[in-house]
Amino acid sequence: MTGSAMTGFPLIRHAAPDAAVALRGGRPVSAGSFLAAVAALAERLPDREHVLNLCGDRLAFAIGLGAALSRGQVSLLPPNDMPATLRQLRHGYPGMTCLTDPGTRYPDIECIEVPAAYPTGGTSPPVPTFPAGQVAAIAFTSGSTGRPMPQVKTWGTLVRSVRGAGAALGIRALGPAGLVGTVPHQHMYGLESVILLSLQHGLVLQAGRPFYPADIAARLGDFDGRRILVTTPVHLRALLADGAAVPPLDFILCATAPLAPQLATDAEVRLSAPLHEIYGCSETGQLAVRRTRATAEWQCIDGIRLRRNSRGTWASGDFLDGETLLADVIELNAEDRFILHGRSADQVNIAGKRSSLAYLNHHLNSIDGVLDGVFFMPDENGAEGMTRLAAFAVAPGLTPEAVTARLRERIDPAFMPRPLRLVDSLPRNATGKIPREALVRLLDDPPSGK
Repeated sequence: MTGSAMTGFPLIRHAAPDAAVALRGGRPVSAGSFLAAVAALAERLPDREHVLNLCGDRLAFAIGLGAALSRGQVSLLPPNDMPATLRQLRHGYPGMTCLTDPGTRYPDIECIEVPAAYPTGGTSPPVPTFPAGQVAAIAFTSGSTGRPMPQVKTWGTLVRSVRGAGAALGIRALGPAGLVGTVPHQHMYGLESVILLSLQHGLVLQAGRPFYPADIAARLGDFDGRRILVTTPVHLRALLADGAAVPPLDFILCATAPLAPQLATDAEVRLSAPLHEIYGCSETGQLAVRRTRATAEWQCIDGIRLRRNSRGTWASGDFLDGETLLADVIELNAEDRFILHGRSADQVNIAGKRSSLAYLNHHLNSIDGVLDGVFFMPDENGAEGMTRLAAFAVAPGLTPEAVTARLRERIDPAFMPRPLRLVDSLPRNATGKIPREALVRLLDDPPSGK
């Protein structure tokens, strides 16, 4: 295949019409049934430019994505389905159609339910192929650093990224493994590493989206053969802390925030499977991978190149549209190998001393008894004319004084949080990130007395 915009890429790459594409309710859905469902839904879609795909069922979402591609329509993938988000989408994309699970409706939006049952038997439709230059989706940034921004993704960009990442991770060697994901598929990580990784590497997609440890273990147990878990540091930490009996795994993939080395090691030992991280962002998609237990260095996926200048680090590659300035502090070891030091916005300078929020979060979360924690840099200056860091921690059984004392053993006094508050939970979104606005609200709330 060439890199031109007219190059075609298929919707799925499963070996035969009877190969399983997904597992739903414990029963396999064949490639033929999946393609028939895509064709049937495509016929039902009205002539619109945009389709808002809010299906929670992963198989229904994949069918909706394929149907929209078949009609030349663009799938909108918002960070959430909150009323304010939907109002913005209605204003920005008038006339859009919304795809939903059965029984789910959204006011003031034309909704089409994707059925829970899919065609079986009969002649399998041919696998559709779509031009590389066809706009497939508009994803939105998570909003963790500000207002969500639209990111236009062509089919070729998505497919090349997913195939490159799969090759770097050795996914094809696992064969038709079952894949369970804990991340939302409207997010770029979930779209690429759950939905498209399955479709483009012949995997079997678990239609459900488990959240709690017992549900994750149960959905993994639905598969008889090899198993892949695609997750986040938050879900992984909860799974290990819960102690649920997890069926044997063959591969773990993690993203959305850098993983602490000790958590990666614990996960590999407890779950008896290699754990890899994937690095990327909404603007570029997937860029690099590493096995965290073995190395701190990231290896770019094939075709991705990095360079530095006075403004920062730039990514370019065979499937990227020009160069993109990355929002991270990166130490280049070569044009395709690097060390990640955290987001540029995470860098803090207090009293002439520099650190990063990622570094501080690492030490806070390494304290015994701290289940979850985060540092936060407010916008306002303190009483001394200097901005002071704040921190929040979920630490049942500990006092703020105890956490502070243990932090003093780990970090420079300039970065000690004032205040440090204990809370019942942190306001993480579905991908495990914490929007800045949520931390501002949490800081403004009166202390609970802990």
